[in-house]
Amino acid sequence: MNRFARMTIAALFLSATTVAAHAATDPVLDKVLRQLDTSSVKFQSAEADLQWDNYEKIVKETTSQYGQTYFLRKGGTIEVGITLAQKQGAAPTKYIHFANGKGDMYDAVAKKVTGFNAGENRSRVESFLALGFGGSGKDIEKSYTVALQGMEPVDGVTTAKLDLVPKDAETAQTFSHITMWIDTSRDIPLKQVTYTPEGDTRTAFYRNVRYNTPVDTKKYASPKR
Repeated sequence: MNRFARMTIAALFLSATTVAAHAATDPVLDKVLRQLDTSSVKFQSAEADLQWDNYEKIVKETTSQYGQTYFLRKGGTIEVGITLAQKQGAAPTKYIHFANGKGDMYDAVAKKVTGFNAGENRSRVESFLALGFGGSGKDIEKSYTVALQGMEPVDGVTTAKLDLVPKDAETAQTFSHITMWIDTSRDIPLKQVTYTPEGDTRTAFYRNVRYNTPVDTKKYASPKR
């Protein structure tokens, strides 16, 4: 399991301290966050082609993974599925799934399942997973100090570039900050960079996004599920 895979699992167990939300002092940032509040109400699902570029500072090397992902709102909960392969178009080697407070990651090469149960932290885990996918501006403000770094086009779509620094010290030991290029009209990120305190990064690209359309979750099911 690579470093970022371990960190993804670890992040799901984080018991972040709830911090009271406060209004953004930047009026432009506040407008962006309030637009996310409005868009989050309309969000039902998103499915996209996914590319993860993982950079490890100690070896100065970037490795890429390719696949697909979906985010599906069911009532007040979020379901997430991810498939990953080492090459574009290849059969998945990793399957990640989270629903109903429980999740697992299946490594098809090692034939190993890593499971996790969010337990009493379920709402916090779902908030973490929904970051940029249906999460409201108020939800983001609760857990992160947010800065607007401008409006930038990504794949021809105007996005708000937001930098998020965790307010919780335990979370900050895993992710020092996250930068998102988010389409505020649909409440979905088109690009996301996660930074570790050690200087490693994971850059996620979400392309060919299908917004609020039916999702065939069966194709995301691992052979062990």
